[in-house]
Amino acid sequence: MTTRRNLLALLGGTAFAAALPLAVGAEMRAPLHVLAAPGCGCCHAWADLASARGHAVTVEEMTDPDAQKAALGVPINLASCHTVRAGDYVFEGHVPFAALDAVLRDRPNIAGLAVPGMPMGSPGMGDDPSARFDVIAFGGAAGAGRVFYRAGTPDPFAG
Repeated sequence: MTTRRNLLALLGGTAFAAALPLAVGAEMRAPLHVLAAPGCGCCHAWADLASARGHAVTVEEMTDPDAQKAALGVPINLASCHTVRAGDYVFEGHVPFAALDAVLRDRPNIAGLAVPGMPMGSPGMGDDPSARFDVIAFGGAAGAGRVFYRAGTPDPFAG
């Protein structure tokens, strides 16, 4: 027998169940651990941008950047100011969030991505969407490195 109370409970449960996939899928982003160069403001600027995008971000200043980057498999020729760990991946430098999100979503057979140096306009270095620079995949299937993403181009995923 359907009573008013049962009907209201059923409707409430249905509304909750319908909203659950939205709540679960809404901006749940991977936690990021940023290893920042001591005293580097742009490392913290990148971390702030990541946090604003919904990532849980922790920041730790590096004590021995060269050794810490080497331990994480970052090739010396791809080094930048900060190194980020996210799941099984390493992101070196001012990696654009579209590239980072693609790796975390698609899980390619690479160790990580790098933006060598500190290109002007990259995230944390001015945040200019028209800035042009390459994002290099390294490790795994990418070997010593290959272009993964070309920032500032109409089709940034060079693959």
